[in-house]
Amino acid sequence: MTAQIIDGSLVANQIRAEVAQAVAKRVAAGKTIPGLATVLVGENPASQSYVKSKHKACQEAGIRSFGYTLPETAGQQEVEDVVKKLNDDPEVHGILVQLPLPAGLDEEAVLRQVSIEKDVDGFHPVNIGRLAQKGRDPLFIPCTPAGVMALLERFAPRLEGLNAVVLGRSNIVGMPVALLLVRANATVTICHSRTRDLPEVVRQADVLIAAVGKANMVKASWVKPGAVVIDVGINRVEDASRPRGYRLVGDVDFDEVKEVAGAITPVPGGVGPMTIAVLLQSTLRAAELS
Repeated sequence: MTAQIIDGSLVANQIRAEVAQAVAKRVAAGKTIPGLATVLVGENPASQSYVKSKHKACQEAGIRSFGYTLPETAGQQEVEDVVKKLNDDPEVHGILVQLPLPAGLDEEAVLRQVSIEKDVDGFHPVNIGRLAQKGRDPLFIPCTPAGVMALLERFAPRLEGLNAVVLGRSNIVGMPVALLLVRANATVTICHSRTRDLPEVVRQADVLIAAVGKANMVKASWVKPGAVVIDVGINRVEDASRPRGYRLVGDVDFDEVKEVAGAITPVPGGVGPMTIAVLLQSTLRAAELS
């Protein structure tokens, strides 16, 4: 039986519509317009594209956006000074430092400068620390992991006791999503490049989160029949038939795995749209908290 396709675009559009309605209601009540500031350092094309899409989404939701772009040569103090300035700006409720930062910059030191009340990307060390502690709650959760969990709430609402496997241990996705799954009372295994007999470990998953950054890595033989598969990967593969000469694929071999899984996210159109939708939610929440 072919898997149910988890339509992240549909869910994200629902969330974005809810945010737009809430923003309009807030403004009508005479309250401040939520504001999001982005800090982009360098000229990474992917980062530029992501930032552009975030500003467009803000505009559509009625959220103000402020863009700060620094050259590749920007120094540590220069970047931190921009963040400090935004912390003091009452029109800015959320601050997003676009990652990765250019080599030579201390990423953690920059993120540490973001006010915890404006850390809508959820990467401040205090927010991450709270996420990792039982009985503590972060003010904000990293957007992509939060988007993954929002999809699971709709398509795998009973995670308690299930075996969840996270393929990848990045600070941006793998580790935070593993912590969120633990909070949902799943039994969590984190896999990485040193995991022995990786396919066999992955095959134990009732819920699989693939976030390793390798195109079509996960094959049908790796997947337990009926498993829920969330593919976070976005990889370019050459395709001469496409206008741009490439197409986007995930970490999961979609055509193979959809014949085994119970539910699966496509790439594109799965987790990707959820990231921006959650960012808008977090910006609205930051404004409400202020």
